[in-house]
Amino acid sequence: MIDLHCHILCALDDGAIDLEDSIAMARQAQADGIATVCATPHVRVDHDVRVEQIAVRARALQSSLDELGIAVRVLPGAEVAETEADSLSDARLREACLGSGARWLLLEPAPGPIGDALQALVGRLRRRRIDVVLAHPERHAGADFRERLGALARDGCVIQWTAQFIADCDPRGPIMALAREGLVHVLGSDAHSSHGGRQLRLEHGFAALAAVRTPDQMAWSIERAPLAIVRGEPLEGAP
Repeated sequence: MIDLHCHILCALDDGAIDLEDSIAMARQAQADGIATVCATPHVRVDHDVRVEQIAVRARALQSSLDELGIAVRVLPGAEVAETEADSLSDARLREACLGSGARWLLLEPAPGPIGDALQALVGRLRRRRIDVVLAHPERHAGADFRERLGALARDGCVIQWTAQFIADCDPRGPIMALAREGLVHVLGSDAHSSHGGRQLRLEHGFAALAAVRTPDQMAWSIERAPLAIVRGEPLEGAP
């Protein structure tokens, strides 16, 4: 499995506290069957994260994991705030993209319900040849939530939900209804630390999804879509 959303790099944002914490998170990933983790520190006004430093920090963590024999690959990326994306140059946007593909950007919506501004930004990013993975939509629900997600999906966005949130959902509830309609595309752990909060796990979320999705849909969400994203490849719609 590939985790597309994780704050595993230490002492950068509100994620891992120190190297020991980062290593413990990588051990959680390995225990869950996660082979690759995209390091996605926040790029927003309340964190002083320099995009050009992320790949260097990811390589340093990878060296530590390799020395310890932890079979987890760390790839660079960022979680770019809706309010910051327009201010980044094309070069910095591509550096912030997930994996080494320089194409798919993990975009964090502004606080509050998803609105017109986000959809307009997605259009501007596409004109800059950047595709969007939308982070944790469950935090941005409004009265027209389903319609907003559908419009973003039609615009080519990949909708990334938090694995723990999906694992805790009522199988008969509204979120699983969205999953049946094809609006739960991929999962991310959005883990921040080994000391508490969400663990670096995906399997429990995918197990919950499997109750309402076909095997082909599950293979797309678990394997095909995340792999294409980190490779920077075009992505066909979910089956």
